[in-house]
Amino acid sequence: MTTFRIGPAVADAFPDTLIAVITAAGLRGHEPWPATAAALEDLERQLADGVWQPADESDPRIEAWHTAYRSFGTNPRRIRPSVDALGRRMAKKGTLPRINPAVDSYNAVSVRHGLPAGAFDLDHVTGDVEIRHADGTETFTPLGETGTVENPESGEIVYTDTTDVLTRHWNHRDAHRTRVTEDSAHVAFVLETVAASRDGHLLKAAADDLQTLLQPHCEKSTVHYLSPAHPDITI
Repeated sequence: MTTFRIGPAVADAFPDTLIAVITAAGLRGHEPWPATAAALEDLERQLADGVWQPADESDPRIEAWHTAYRSFGTNPRRIRPSVDALGRRMAKKGTLPRINPAVDSYNAVSVRHGLPAGAFDLDHVTGDVEIRHADGTETFTPLGETGTVENPESGEIVYTDTTDVLTRHWNHRDAHRTRVTEDSAHVAFVLETVAASRDGHLLKAAADDLQTLLQPHCEKSTVHYLSPAHPDITI
């Protein structure tokens, strides 16, 4: 059992936060995921046809995250929220990356709905997960950089377990240790907003879309919601 928790100081600083935690058990990452492939291709086709484009920093959904980043000392034009970076990459290249079916699924949902998304392999998470301000002593090894150890800035918002940091700058970059691969069988996916009073319905639609992509390829999936009013869930 793993508890996800919004720390009290983060809840106080961002009272309009809403985070969907979608869990998938018995995930089968080595089989074809045709609906995910179709979702990626559909987004790319809409972009090429000029009928849709990813949210950019002028969009209120992205602007809210830029404001949040600045509030804890991160320059969002240098270190971008994940959905902002992903959308910019797609707008430039015309395509989304193909990593593996689970990651591709949350990337498609993230860019379609303009909301940050991420995931953790729960078999590599130690203890509980907390979203809190860093004190600067924590360690972080970025995805794909196994020889690198970073220390988050004091005051930066991070996801952390009992070993080290899982995500820096709230949702900018994930850790290597808890990365999701084709072999990941027990995964927690997260979708986030800091403007729930405006975008909460979008978050819930995105969570539904992601669960729809996951369900044919896992034994069980569930959706939970974290907020300052309900700051912890156990999965």
